[in-house]
Amino acid sequence: MSKVKYYYDKETLSYKKIEKRKGRKLGYALLSIGASFLAGFILLVIYLNIPNLETPREKALQRELQNMKTQYGVLNKKLDQVQTVLSEVEERDNNIYRLYFEANPIPDEQRKAGFGGVNRYKDLEGYDNSKLIIESNKRLDILTKQLVVQSKSLDEIAVLAEEKEKFLNAIPAIQPVANKDLTRIASGYGMRSDPFTKERKMHWGMDFTAPRGTPIYATGNGVVERADNNATGYGNHIRIDHDYGYVSLYAHLYKYNVRRGQKVQRGDLIGFVGSTGRSEAPHVHYEIFKDGQRINPINFYYGNLSPEEFDVILQKAQLENQSLD
Repeated sequence: MSKVKYYYDKETLSYKKIEKRKGRKLGYALLSIGASFLAGFILLVIYLNIPNLETPREKALQRELQNMKTQYGVLNKKLDQVQTVLSEVEERDNNIYRLYFEANPIPDEQRKAGFGGVNRYKDLEGYDNSKLIIESNKRLDILTKQLVVQSKSLDEIAVLAEEKEKFLNAIPAIQPVANKDLTRIASGYGMRSDPFTKERKMHWGMDFTAPRGTPIYATGNGVVERADNNATGYGNHIRIDHDYGYVSLYAHLYKYNVRRGQKVQRGDLIGFVGSTGRSEAPHVHYEIFKDGQRINPINFYYGNLSPEEFDVILQKAQLENQSLD
């Protein structure tokens, strides 16, 4: 309950009650409200015209945005490093691996091609930092595609390497008998004197002299195609199919150590030296076929000869002497 106030009236010499005026009270109220609105308006104008004035939430969002930009900067630096390493791998792939295995190089247009058609980054548009995000995603997508292309290329190289190893193991590459002192070559490929008719005729292989029973070895991986004496002049002989168009033949054997259809590897014992068929003395007559045509075996001894030893054998094989069959 508010206190009642009085004043002293000199005319009546008595105390009278002070009455509050309603109009003044209302004026005070209106003035207070107007002042409040004015103050609010002034503060709003100040807020809108001072750009550096930020709320705590806005400051937090700005810090988050700056942190994100920093993270994207770090990401792009790492992408640069990955791109550098990948570019080196791609260069080796094109100029070493694919060249060695006779595969066509992959052009840069194929390795670094973008993505056409639909806009893949539409959902990332419309933000203050859209350009940064879109460019980073584009780089990441292209890098990912490069990795996919490189991965497929290495898969192809692995297959080619496996096939190359198989090919190198299959090609005849050693002499059919042990010949450490290089004295077993009796006659080479070419025109030679026939031991029976004494006429010059083509000698389609190389003759290696050795005592009867000397081991004969497969000169490359393959499958025994024949092991019989049903070919004129060869006597007991073996033919090995090495794939890739190569076949090796070993003639005048004393006996076999393999059978038809058997798989053999380079260096496996397949038979023994003899003098069966059209033969003047114990030896192994050795031939190589490529795509059905006889070729000079002298070019297929790289597997167990040094360059100096090969020169010695080459000189012996070129002598136009008398063959043994």
